[in-house]
Amino acid sequence: MKFTIKTPHPLPSPQSNTLLKPRCIITTTQTSKPTNNKNLHFSNDTRQAALHLEKMINLEEHNNYSNYFPSMQSSKLGKRWKEYHGMSNWDGLLDPLDDNLRAEILRYGHFVETVYKSFEFDPSSPNYANSRFPRKDLLERCGLHNTGYKVTKYLRATSGIQLPSWVDKAPTWVAKQTSYVGYVAVCHDKEEIKRLGRRDVVVAYRGTTTCLEWLENFRASLTNLPIPCNTKRAFEKNGVMDRSGAMVESGFLSLYTSSLPRKTFRSLQEMVRREISRILETYRGEQLSLTVTGHSLGAALATLTAYDVKTAFPGLPVTVISFGGPRVGDPRFRRMLERQGTKVLRIVNSDDVITKVPGFVFDDGLASDGGVHVPGFPRWIQKRVEEAQLVYAEVGRELRLCSKDSPYLGNTNVATCHELNTYLHLVDGFVSSTCPFRASAKRFLQR
Repeated sequence: MKFTIKTPHPLPSPQSNTLLKPRCIITTTQTSKPTNNKNLHFSNDTRQAALHLEKMINLEEHNNYSNYFPSMQSSKLGKRWKEYHGMSNWDGLLDPLDDNLRAEILRYGHFVETVYKSFEFDPSSPNYANSRFPRKDLLERCGLHNTGYKVTKYLRATSGIQLPSWVDKAPTWVAKQTSYVGYVAVCHDKEEIKRLGRRDVVVAYRGTTTCLEWLENFRASLTNLPIPCNTKRAFEKNGVMDRSGAMVESGFLSLYTSSLPRKTFRSLQEMVRREISRILETYRGEQLSLTVTGHSLGAALATLTAYDVKTAFPGLPVTVISFGGPRVGDPRFRRMLERQGTKVLRIVNSDDVITKVPGFVFDDGLASDGGVHVPGFPRWIQKRVEEAQLVYAEVGRELRLCSKDSPYLGNTNVATCHELNTYLHLVDGFVSSTCPFRASAKRFLQR
C-alpha cells in the first residue's frame, strides 16, 4: 500500500476508497500483485498513518454522542486548557485548526444544540416556550450522553418591549414575554475534570424563537452600557456605575436585563449572576472556568453574559465560543472586553448574513473626540452613521468558514447558511485555509 497526495478529481463513487477534499485529497492505492499479509512489514509511521486513515473512513460510526465524546480525549487538553480556553487568543491554533480545539468547539456546539432540542416550539402547547425535559436528565433526553456535566439551572430571557393593549386579543404565544433561553451546566465527573484540567462551567443559549425576541432583534440602534433595570443597575461594579461610554445593541441588552413586574421572573442577568455566585461558593478553592456559548441571538447574549460575569467575578477565567452571532457593541465595548480579559472566539460563516449585521464597522481606533475616524472614508457619512448610533465593532478572534468549501451542502439559502448544524458541519470539516475540508464532515448534515 502506498499513500499519495493528489489534486482534486471528480467525485468518486460510493464504493471508492478515495477521501474527497476540495483542494486536498488523500487516496490509498493497492498494489496490483496479490500479497500475503504475513509477509508485509510496515514501518511504524506507515502503520500509524494507515490506522489514522481507517479511523477517518469509519467516522460515520461515531454519530451518536456517547461515542463521540470519548473520542475527543487527549492528554494535551488538560495540560494546555488555558491555551484552548483563549489565554493566548488562540494564536497558532486556528489555521490550521488544531484537532483538540476543533473537538472543544464541537463539544460546546452540542450543548447549544440541546437547548434547541429541549425547547417547546409548539404554540398550541401549554408548555410553549419552556423546556420539554426536567433538568436532571435534559442532556440525555436530547441525545447528549456521557458528557460528565449536569444542568444546574434553567435560564429565561424577558423582553422589555411595552405591548399595546390590542395585543390582549391576539393568541397568547404572540405576546409571550419570557421564555426558556438556555441553561447553566457544571462538570461533575472526576475523569472529565481530569481530562479538561479544571472544573468547567457552561452557559448555553439558543437563538431567536419567539415573536418578541424577533422584535428585540430589530432594535438595532446602540444604547449606553450600563443602564438601569427594574431590579438593580446593570453592569454595576462595587456599587458604582461604569462610566466608560460603551454602547451595545438595544434589543440584546433588553433581553438580558429586563424582568417582569412583581418579580414573577427575574432578569436573565440576575439569574446568571446568582447561579455563578452559588457555583463559585460550592466549589471554592477549585480551579474553575466559565465557557459561555450560543448561536445567533444566543451568541449575542453569550457576549453580554461573559462581560457581565467577568465584571462581577474578575478572578474567574471567562471565554465565549459563539456560532453565527450578530454584532453586539461599539468599539468602546470591544476595548472593555479586551481590558477585562474576556476571551471571545467567533465562529463565522462567510455566507451567513446574520454575522454582517447590525450596523456598520469602521476598522480603526477611537479618535480623541470619541468618534471613529477612518482615513479615506467620507467624514460626513461617518458622522451620519455615528448620529444614528450604528457604529459597531467585531470582538475577539474569528474562525472564518465558508459554506462553499463543503462539497456536501450544494446550493444553500440564507436559512441553511445560518443553521447551527451547518456551523458544526463546517467546523468538523475545516482543516486550513489551503485545505479547507475533510471528507468525514458530512455526518452533521444527517441529524
